[in-house]
Amino acid sequence: MDNGSLEIDKVQYQVMTLERPKKLKILVVDDEPDNLDLLYRTFRRDFNVLKADSGVNALQVLAAEGEVAVIISDQRMPEMKGTEFLSKTVPQFPDTVRIILTGFTDIEDLVEAINAGQVYKYITKPWDPGELKAVVQRAAETYDLLKQRTEELRRAQAQMALLSVLVQITQATSNLEETLAPIARAFSETFGTQGCILQLINENTLVDTQGSYSDTGKIENWLSQDPLTQEAIATGQIQVSLNILKDTKLNDAIHYKNSGVQAHLVMPISYRNQLLGVLSLQWKQPCVLREDELRLIDLSAQLVAIALTSNRCH
Repeated sequence: MDNGSLEIDKVQYQVMTLERPKKLKILVVDDEPDNLDLLYRTFRRDFNVLKADSGVNALQVLAAEGEVAVIISDQRMPEMKGTEFLSKTVPQFPDTVRIILTGFTDIEDLVEAINAGQVYKYITKPWDPGELKAVVQRAAETYDLLKQRTEELRRAQAQMALLSVLVQITQATSNLEETLAPIARAFSETFGTQGCILQLINENTLVDTQGSYSDTGKIENWLSQDPLTQEAIATGQIQVSLNILKDTKLNDAIHYKNSGVQAHLVMPISYRNQLLGVLSLQWKQPCVLREDELRLIDLSAQLVAIALTSNRCH
């Protein structure tokens, strides 16, 4: 168990080195070209800045680009006031932080928008670039924190769902072969893979008994030819390549090119130092796994190992 934890830590270090910080997207909206250009130049170094010259066009930008961290909108614009535009973004993008720029005192509209949770803060014109940058930075931090908590809740729910499914599957049947495919599907759906194989091992050799799942309904099993699988069996330790196209150790593994798999994780399934099988998680694009996801895979593999051992005993 301790060796497994250490190996997870090593893999997590590899994962961390692959992560690249990305600039958050913000949207600036103003019908005056000079103001719009100034807003763009103010934030382009720190953010990926999208811009629109009206509320209508801004809605089209959001429809094309998706969620942004912060929206900065002028209040007095033709066709649609800033507060009206921002209110239209709330249902689809509830986590986005909204800032209004106003050059006049329209207290009633602003108070209503703020109380409705549609506006995080309002800034009066002429605005000070330093003050606005500080406000937007705090808004971005607020967005980051909100997304982090939302993601933590989603992951916790996914973890509980996976563990619950594994327990149900392993308790529902005494037939070993019948448990493998549902387990593979549970792993695949939890971690968003395009393919998953759970294959048993006897005396460190892969056997025919296996369960698999693919989101396309078909998956080829090339694990016996795979260097990562061979290494996992030989060492009893997790093996992973999260960007196979850039992994020089896998240049000769033609099955990756043929199958389109671009990221692969192989987790040995073992109980009391006896290797029972391997779990193969396959993605068709490079990916990043979080530390808690790696540990969930490890924990779930231990649960599968206990289930397989119990099943064999019966």
